[in-house]
Amino acid sequence: MLSKFGEKFTDLFKRYMPDSFVFALLLTLITGIGAILFLEATPLKVISSWYEGFWGLLEFGMQLILILVTGYSIALAPQIDKSIEKLSAFIKTPTQVYFIVMLLGVLLSTISWGLIVVVAVLARQLALKVKGINYPFLIACVYFANNVWVTGLASSIPLALNTENNFIIEAGILDQIIPTSYTLGSTLNFSILALYIIFAPLLVLLLIPKKNKKQELKDFIVDQAAIPSQSIEEEAASTITEKKSFSDRLNHSRLLQFLIYAMGSSFIVYYFATNGFDINLNIVIFIFIILGLILHQNPKRYGVSMKRASSNVSGIIYQFPFYAGIMGIMTHTGLGGSFAKWIAENASIEVFPYVSYLIGGIVNFAIPSGGGEFAVIGPSLLEAAKQIATGLPNEQVIELISKTSLAIAYGESLTNLLQPFYLLIVLPVMGAGTRIEARDVMGYLVIPFLFFFVMESILIIFL
Repeated sequence: MLSKFGEKFTDLFKRYMPDSFVFALLLTLITGIGAILFLEATPLKVISSWYEGFWGLLEFGMQLILILVTGYSIALAPQIDKSIEKLSAFIKTPTQVYFIVMLLGVLLSTISWGLIVVVAVLARQLALKVKGINYPFLIACVYFANNVWVTGLASSIPLALNTENNFIIEAGILDQIIPTSYTLGSTLNFSILALYIIFAPLLVLLLIPKKNKKQELKDFIVDQAAIPSQSIEEEAASTITEKKSFSDRLNHSRLLQFLIYAMGSSFIVYYFATNGFDINLNIVIFIFIILGLILHQNPKRYGVSMKRASSNVSGIIYQFPFYAGIMGIMTHTGLGGSFAKWIAENASIEVFPYVSYLIGGIVNFAIPSGGGEFAVIGPSLLEAAKQIATGLPNEQVIELISKTSLAIAYGESLTNLLQPFYLLIVLPVMGAGTRIEARDVMGYLVIPFLFFFVMESILIIFL
């Protein structure tokens, strides 16, 4: 029954969901019109806000590209390929593939959402080896698994609240940091985490499509060059001249690469020794780079792996500025803050976190970035939480603010299942050389969205 619903939703998305870039263009117009209608912003104000925000995600966009490319490079290493070969020897059926990919994706995403790249590579390799896999559904599994990141060690909103002199403190809303024991270490967060670990893999098994005809990876490949005939070692070795020159020796020097690896690994040890287990995008990217260096052994091999890994990142490069522009309209016209404030003023203390959950989900369509969205609506919602909690002991005020912040994060993360923005992390890996589009995948995520929306709603309201 559930699998049939998934197939019907997929058919609907194929008919009506546009390309992810068109989705961004439509959201730009909708957000701009909303600012004009509800805030009486002038068209010039909207357009200038759009331009001002256009460059706001350049750092984040580059981080995302580096996460994708460096993670993919690791997965292309011969040691990883051999491990996948060994693992695939024990995985014989599509059902086993879906379950393993989903479970591994959930576990790794609790450490950092960037690690989903490794799972995407594993899933693609397994799809080439195991017959009968519905490939769009497998991509949906990988994307769905990544949704748990918001409960994990790299969750941007709890980490921001635990940062000295964060923007909430600078705005005068808080006068101290909020330790992660109130957010990531809360009963609510552990309950949401358990929900994903236990139910997400089981839900996927119930949603496995019955029709897999012409849905395998081989049926979608349009560019065979996306599957190189040469290994990385062979391509790197082919560049060596007959008389091995000095430049060849440098290009293929293991000693040179090892020295850089030793420098990088020393810093990683120092970083965690001085900062504790503080995970952020920059340190994850750095770890990926250093690990890639040692796995590929010499500069030329690493260069070949990076070239292959970066061959399909154009979607991120040209779409990110448009989503940043949407964020600019929301921020600089005051639309995001006004929307949050208007709803918050009409909420009681009992339902306020849940209202914040709904706001986080809705605003995510316009600002698909946890940290970016929190920068826009966080101050308004947390100030409202303080006002609602006036007269309560300080401990309870902090608990309400913490729960409100988590609720925003959960809402923002969940609606990613209906918003193709972060599919840009998975598709460059799993869709390379194929005709796969976001609309082929998103329909399978509607039922997971509905299930987790109900379950998260219950936990946020009653815990």
